[in-house]
Amino acid sequence: QVQLVESGGGLVQAGGSLRLSCAASGRTFSSNAMGWFRQAPGKEREFVAAISWSGGSTYYGDSVKGRFTISRDNAKKTVYLQMNSLKPEDTAVYYCAQAGATYYSGSAYSQSGLYHYWGQGTQVTVSS
Repeated sequence: QVQLVESGGGLVQAGGSLRLSCAASGRTFSSNAMGWFRQAPGKEREFVAAISWSGGSTYYGDSVKGRFTISRDNAKKTVYLQMNSLKPEDTAVYYCAQAGATYYSGSAYSQSGLYHYWGQGTQVTVSS
């Protein structure tokens, strides 16, 4: 079984930065791609970013490209999301998720159905 625990959320002013972390338990972390999704009140879940098992490839949603950076440390079983130049529209609950494969091709990363395990989420609120 895999457990994912997100941390690092909070309240920040527009233009500020936050770094989210997702700590994983279980043996398969280093063999699986990881992703971040978010969901704002009244909206559907949105893909944010993903990273392959080795960290060699990354993929981002259009709304965060150039502002967010995903990374991972397999020795620590942790994936990170560095969020810069935050905007009020980034306000959401952010979830990390473990995919069922080592990597995907491009936009396949954004398909939530390919992720088998999900964390409980961490709230990010960006004030204007």
